[in-house]
Amino acid sequence: MVKFRFILVLSLALCCFKLVADPKKQQLRIVALAPHIVENLYTIGAGEQIVGTVEYADFPDAANDIVRIGGHQGIQLEKLLALKPDLVLAWKTGSKAEDLARIEDFGIEISYSDASDVNKVPTELRRLGTLTGREQAAEQAAIKFENKIAVIKAKYSDKSTVAVFYQLWPEPMMTVGKNTWINQLIDICQGRNVFANSRTDYPQISIENVVVAKPEVIILPDEKSQQQQAVIDWSPWPEVPAVKNSQFLHVNADLLHRFTMRMLDGLDDMCMKIDASRAVIKEPQ
Repeated sequence: MVKFRFILVLSLALCCFKLVADPKKQQLRIVALAPHIVENLYTIGAGEQIVGTVEYADFPDAANDIVRIGGHQGIQLEKLLALKPDLVLAWKTGSKAEDLARIEDFGIEISYSDASDVNKVPTELRRLGTLTGREQAAEQAAIKFENKIAVIKAKYSDKSTVAVFYQLWPEPMMTVGKNTWINQLIDICQGRNVFANSRTDYPQISIENVVVAKPEVIILPDEKSQQQQAVIDWSPWPEVPAVKNSQFLHVNADLLHRFTMRMLDGLDDMCMKIDASRAVIKEPQ
C-alpha cells in the first residue's frame, strides 16, 4: 500500500512538472526568419516573444506589427543585432546561407525549422513548444493537427487517381516535384502529380511539357505577391484534358504553401475540389 501511494505521488509530481511553464523560456526575445515559423509561434501562444521577422509574415494580423529585418533577398544584420535576440528561428530554404553563418558568428543561438514533410508539422510545433516553454499548448496543437490530417487521409484514401498539374508560377512557368510538401498534399487528395519525376523540386517547364503530360486537372494557387502574376490562356490547347473539360481549380496558396496548422484548411479545400473534378472527368464526353 505504501509503495502504491509513493508511485501515485511520484506520477502526479511528474505530471505537474511537465505542465509547469518555464518562465525564462517564455521571456526569450525571438527573431523568426520565415512566415510559417511566425504563424506556428502564435499558434502555441508565443507570438508576443517575436521581436523581428521577415517579409510576408502576415498571419495572424498581429504579426504585421513585428519589425521587418529582410526577406528572401537577405537579412539586414544590423537591424537584427539591434533587436538583441536571445534566439533566432530560421529555415535554411528561406534565408541565405551566408546570412545564417554570420548570425552564428555573432554567437547568437539559431534553431532550424525542418519544413519538408507534411507529417512533421506536429514535430515542429512540439519543438517550438520546448524552445519557448509552452509544451502544453504545443502538444494540444500537435494532437489537433494529427487528428485532422488523419480524417482527411481516410476520407480520400479509396478515391480514384486524378492526373494533376500544379501551376506553381505562370511566368516563367514552374511546378513542383516529388520531394516537395505540395506533392505530398496532392498525394493525400489521391492526385497524381504529372511532373513528380522532374529532376528538381521546382522545375521550370513549358506549355509543350504540359500538353505532353495531359493533366486532367490544372491547379492554380492564388498567392499574395508584390509581383503581379501573368495569366496563361490555355484555350489554344484543348488536347489537354483539363482544358477540354474546363478543370481549372483555384486554391489558397497562403494556406497550402505554409508549414502550419492552416495548411490543413488548404488541403481540405483542394481535396474537395479535386474530388468534384472526378465526377466531371468520369462523365462520358
